[in-house]
Amino acid sequence: MELTSMLQGRMYAPARRAVIAYALESTAHLDTLYGLAYSPDDRVSLNALWCLSLLPRSVSFLTFARRDELIDHLLAGTTTSKRRVIMQLLRGIRYDKDTLRSDLLDYCLSRINSQTELPAVRAYAIYIAYDHCRHYPELLAELASHLDLLATQPLSPGLRAALRSTRARLSPGPKREKTNKKEH
Repeated sequence: MELTSMLQGRMYAPARRAVIAYALESTAHLDTLYGLAYSPDDRVSLNALWCLSLLPRSVSFLTFARRDELIDHLLAGTTTSKRRVIMQLLRGIRYDKDTLRSDLLDYCLSRINSQTELPAVRAYAIYIAYDHCRHYPELLAELASHLDLLATQPLSPGLRAALRSTRARLSPGPKREKTNKKEH
């Protein structure tokens, strides 16, 4: 299968399914698809990233090194579409205290209230920023102030959901006890 030629054009559902099936055949194929995410051809790069974002969650292709490569690619400046897909990929990663990237956190915090940014990128920025901040109360307070400022703006439904979800994580209320009601 000539993967590059498949990724050069518009990606319709059958082509996406074929690329994903090919990538799932072996780790070498997955590595090839990941390598094409850095192609100088923007269309090939975007389509490769898009196919990577559609892989099942059980496929673990984002090693720490690859994660850092993606973050560096994001921070170096990419097209709006690539930025959205890269942030979607990065959202699925859990960050421990040892694996935090302060440059990514700064990037996300700067995007949360940027009205020139796509709503999806802003929503992903909220989720990624929370995952970075959750280890440190002072960072959570800073994130809360960004979210308070965001709440004063007109929001898309996706941004509203990200705001509501993250605020719920920031200040969890009393835990509800599950009750089993049996019908008699």
